[in-house]
Amino acid sequence: MQCLLLTLGVALICGVWAIDSPQTMQDVELPKLAGTWHSMAMAASDFSLLETKEAPLRIYISSLQPTPEGNLEIALRRWSQKQSPFRESNQCIEEKIIAEKTENPIEFKINYMDENRIYLFNTDGSKYLFLCLESTPRQNLACQYLARTLEVDDKVMAEFISFLKTLPVHMQIFLDMTQAEEQCRV
Repeated sequence: MQCLLLTLGVALICGVWAIDSPQTMQDVELPKLAGTWHSMAMAASDFSLLETKEAPLRIYISSLQPTPEGNLEIALRRWSQKQSPFRESNQCIEEKIIAEKTENPIEFKINYMDENRIYLFNTDGSKYLFLCLESTPRQNLACQYLARTLEVDDKVMAEFISFLKTLPVHMQIFLDMTQAEEQCRV
């Protein structure tokens, strides 16, 4: 097998889940991740995180951009949950969040829906990236398979499914965007 899968452990530490990657990816080069991305598949440990269009972690990452400080700016789209004077509910909106670097080169802290962490795994910056979001207060995990193009790659999808099986929490693919028409577009 050409691609290496990372073995993950989820441990209960101080009342929160932490993803432990015994083999850290020291060679993650953030500049290679810069540019456009497409959400190809989403999986979660809790059905409610992705169940509806407005679910909290049903986000569509559209681009990643490293900052000079070593952080990662993430542009994402999601369906709005609330109506405001400026937009209707059920409308696709775009947001940008900053993921702050940590000592672990694959881990970033974000302040999106409480305090969370993002982890980067199995990346081939020119083709695909597996990204997981850990929601610490709720102790949930959601992962995405991101691709540079909208072209379906069955081999990478199979690798993503295998990757999910290495996680010590049960993960289920709720959205296979290669089969869906409902992606949020601005």
